[in-house]
Amino acid sequence: MAKRCTIETVDRSFRDIVDNNAPFGGKAMIFGGDFRQVLPVVPKSTRVETVDASMVRSYLWPLMEKIHLTSNIRAGADPIFSDFLLRVGNGEESTIRDNLILLPQQMMVQPTGDSKPEECLVRAVFPSLQQNYRSSKYITERAILASRNEYVDNLNEMFITQFPGETRTYINFDSAEDDTNNYYQEEYLNTLKPNGLPPHSLWVNLVNIWGSNARIKILRVPLDSGDDFWRT
Repeated sequence: MAKRCTIETVDRSFRDIVDNNAPFGGKAMIFGGDFRQVLPVVPKSTRVETVDASMVRSYLWPLMEKIHLTSNIRAGADPIFSDFLLRVGNGEESTIRDNLILLPQQMMVQPTGDSKPEECLVRAVFPSLQQNYRSSKYITERAILASRNEYVDNLNEMFITQFPGETRTYINFDSAEDDTNNYYQEEYLNTLKPNGLPPHSLWVNLVNIWGSNARIKILRVPLDSGDDFWRT
């Protein structure tokens, strides 16, 4: 969910653009969300700071008409999980400590033997991967979500080792433009992992599920309007 400062910036911009001091310049705006599940992300914040960043603390909140949806169509196929989410959102679910929820056993993957918990998770979500890795249906029906990019990177590396075939590591070249004083060393730039860009070291498994003569294209996101370069 967007922070209130973002929405307030949009409000002020509309008022200025259309020369109308009404909220959002008199335009009708529709917002959707559930404060019980999707709060604004404020790094290293306290609970008070997170709540203060939400729309309920905005000067716009009293001006909005609140409409409550009563039927969750998407969750209708799994009412048990839907009810669990409602209990969590309402603060009714059992907790271990103030900030930890006690998950039902059927939602947990228990480590076995000397295996790492992450390895057990990959095996539980992608069983018999070596036999099914060529099936696009098998791959697209499964996913592992993580709360931080570093967890995603670790799971991806672990997941890649499960595929048969050759694994290669590709290293990028990082440099800072107009850095005449060399403030930004290449070693430092290599450690940065901004959102939307691949890491310095890209570890890939060359698995071709379309046949020996297929060509795999990896597109590079254009960095500006004149940068239409893409790689094969």
